[in-house]
Amino acid sequence: MRHFVSVILLVALSGPLAASGDDSVTHGSNAQDRHHEYSGLQQREITSLSEEELEDLRAGRGMGFALPAELNGYPGPRHVLDLADELELTEEQIEQTRRLFEDMQQEAIAAGEFYIEREREVDAVFADDNASKAEVDAATQAAAEAQGRLRAVHLRYHLKMTELLTRHQIHEYQQERGYGGDGGHHHHH
Repeated sequence: MRHFVSVILLVALSGPLAASGDDSVTHGSNAQDRHHEYSGLQQREITSLSEEELEDLRAGRGMGFALPAELNGYPGPRHVLDLADELELTEEQIEQTRRLFEDMQQEAIAAGEFYIEREREVDAVFADDNASKAEVDAATQAAAEAQGRLRAVHLRYHLKMTELLTRHQIHEYQQERGYGGDGGHHHHH
């Protein structure tokens, strides 16, 4: 019986009237969901990245890559600039932080573009009818390394940022960002 129902489902889904299919048949089965899960994604420029992710990568945005640093009390340049008043940054600190932020942007954009190209190459492997295991391994490995490089860019700038601030400022930063707690005890200054 189960088999029979799934056959009806497939016929219903492949027909033009799929939308008006009988609910009682499709109810309780996720075959229909499975059918729709990825449909529409074939228009993506890079299959594994959404439009939003591509935009973020091309703009050098952090995309959560800096969270290990951020949540452990190592501030990021962008948020430090946002909190310049609260942290009572000196003119020199503001200047240095701006420079850090601009350097980080440039590096992140370059690393992001490089990562996008590696993901494009993963797609290219499968655009070929007889993709080999070796090609798949090489392309995915390259993409993973490119992503790791990008992540390191963001994390590295949190380290550099931390070196420009006093212990008190780092503590203030954590309070302002809502992390509180006893972070910052591991920083020199």
